[in-house]
Amino acid sequence: MDSIDENRLNIIMPFFSGTGNTEKIANIMKQKLTELNVNIETYNITSYDTRLESIDVDKYDGVIFGFPIYSMRAPRVCRQWIEKLDGRGKKCFVFFTYGGFGKQPAHYYIKKLLNEHDFKLLGTAEFLGAHTFNYGGWQAVESRPNQSDYTVAEDFCDIIYNKLMSNNECEVNQFDKPMFSEEQLDGFEKYRFKAVSQLPSREGESCSMCGLCEELCPTKAMDSVNGVADKDKCILCLRCIANCPEQVLRINDLSKTWNVKLQMHNTTKEEIDSLESRIFV
Repeated sequence: MDSIDENRLNIIMPFFSGTGNTEKIANIMKQKLTELNVNIETYNITSYDTRLESIDVDKYDGVIFGFPIYSMRAPRVCRQWIEKLDGRGKKCFVFFTYGGFGKQPAHYYIKKLLNEHDFKLLGTAEFLGAHTFNYGGWQAVESRPNQSDYTVAEDFCDIIYNKLMSNNECEVNQFDKPMFSEEQLDGFEKYRFKAVSQLPSREGESCSMCGLCEELCPTKAMDSVNGVADKDKCILCLRCIANCPEQVLRINDLSKTWNVKLQMHNTTKEEIDSLESRIFV
């Protein structure tokens, strides 16, 4: 972790980023907050070992959490990590990245979870990022995040800075109770594995056996020797596919389900691609 400068506003930014979208936003926000003379410490919790540790929030003036959205919520491994934290009334903010579908319940349920662990949520944001299932043939916001999203991220930093500097205690309160309960969303998580019938694997292709897929796997699901992910551990973040230097890992072909997904949401590719990142305060 970075050193703390007690004479400046100190913020820690824990984030989870399977395919890199959330990390891109985190990097833009770190750059902007640094320009605002904030001591900003990023803490990547994507790897398994980093989530074994907690953080002492007393050392910071605020916390910014960054998560992708999986099945309409922050990933389960991230929610479980938050459950180990004691917020002690600390002010916090959350930003999400998502691939164009099923985002709104995430804001409501992350506020509920953070409040349960004594955090004060003062604002959230959502940013478009290429959908994880694009690695299987979907075509959801392939070019995002882009400059328009980065501009919103910088605006979010201005809001964070002003709220913390002014000792603003007003919690974000824009989220109506969603139509889906947490129990229903637990069931939706399993649907990801119905769509992806073949977990990340080499399908017998040879590789240099660098072991990077196993090293980077957030849940220790990937076996680099056998070249296949453990179905009981894999969360379909596809970090292994995104980072395979030889591009030999893959999931099953999802291209035929792309139009089905659009029809389910009564939308089009053009409408999905035109979505804008948003801030909620």
